[in-house]
Amino acid sequence: MSHTAHIRSHRKPRRSASKIAMRAGVAGGVLGTLAVAGASASSANAAEPVTQTLELPTLTADLAAQVAQSADATQQAAANYQLQAERDAASVKAAKQAKSDLAEAKKKAEAEKKAAEAAARKAAAERASRTTQRTTLAVSTSGTGTGTSTSTSTGSSSSDTTVTSGSTATGSAAAVISFVKSQVGKAYVPGATGPSSYDCSGLVQTAFKQVGVSLPRVSQDQSTAGTQVSLSNLQPGDILYWGGAGSAYHVAVYVGDGMFVGAQNPSSGVVERPLSYDPPTGAVRVL
Repeated sequence: MSHTAHIRSHRKPRRSASKIAMRAGVAGGVLGTLAVAGASASSANAAEPVTQTLELPTLTADLAAQVAQSADATQQAAANYQLQAERDAASVKAAKQAKSDLAEAKKKAEAEKKAAEAAARKAAAERASRTTQRTTLAVSTSGTGTGTSTSTSTGSSSSDTTVTSGSTATGSAAAVISFVKSQVGKAYVPGATGPSSYDCSGLVQTAFKQVGVSLPRVSQDQSTAGTQVSLSNLQPGDILYWGGAGSAYHVAVYVGDGMFVGAQNPSSGVVERPLSYDPPTGAVRVL
């Protein structure tokens, strides 16, 4: 007997085919189980996107809220712009309306002014028409009286205390009338006393200055400078006035034959007109 016969052999015993097959089946089963588990794990992993997809509604809802807020802000801004545009349009319309109203008011005022001027002209014409007959009669009477009173005036001129010249009334009157007629056509300038332009009282004062008669400068004073005479008894050389005695606003010189010479206004200057053109209020005699 060998000395190694009692030592157990380290060589593994042969396994039988049945055991190997059984172990192979077990191993296959285990592998199959692992495969199933792996497949299940793969399926689980594949399903994870589905789980993430389920979270999308929450993200989408937030985004929708933000979009809604942005839309509201945009709508509000658009409303503000529209409101501002409407206000601007209203301002422009109001400005146009104001301009139109102003133009209409000016037009109306101009029409009223023209109507007033026409009414004034009509009133003056009616007044002249009413006084024409009276004036004509006064002129006729004046002409007769002048012829009669001229000779008497000549004889009594030395006793007329209003005459400051040594000349007779007829001679002085003739000189005054000659002077004012020679000024016809010259300009009317307020405050002027000649020789190229006059105002009404400046012409009268300068005319009487030619015969040595010193008259006050203004119409108000000239209307009371001599003896008040009736318009029905005028003589050449009398001073005519318009307005009240002491408050007259215009004066001229009566030159006979129903005519007077006066510096009327800036548009007409010094003119010769009939009494019917603008009947005077009264008259004074200084010659």
